[in-house]
Amino acid sequence: MNLLLDTHVVLWWLSDDPTLSDAARSVIADPENTVFLSAVVVWEIRIKQGIGKLDLPENFGAVLAEQHFPELSITVQHADAIAVLPAIHRDPFDRLLVAQAMVEKMTIVTRDSAIAAYGVDVIVA
Repeated sequence: MNLLLDTHVVLWWLSDDPTLSDAARSVIADPENTVFLSAVVVWEIRIKQGIGKLDLPENFGAVLAEQHFPELSITVQHADAIAVLPAIHRDPFDRLLVAQAMVEKMTIVTRDSAIAAYGVDVIVA
């Protein structure tokens, strides 16, 4: 299964936060699954860090790289797919993640219940 992690899931995974569900931990750790890291997630994390909403260790980039998650860039096709999304969610980062999941046929791991309303496959984090 190809997985796309929502921003909070990446942060919970990296910090071994007990908030992350056992089901999410299991699918992320399963070597049969491919866990992708979207540029959208890194973008959101760095914006939140830059405005003081998120405190990260200095070696955050290295910690992230140690996960060896394949990177998922933002493409024109991903951005264009946002046009067909209903107005369920106002968060531009989440909308772009949903578009990526739809285009790439991925399952999103998230705690955000609004994401499932788009009809994408979701594993509750």
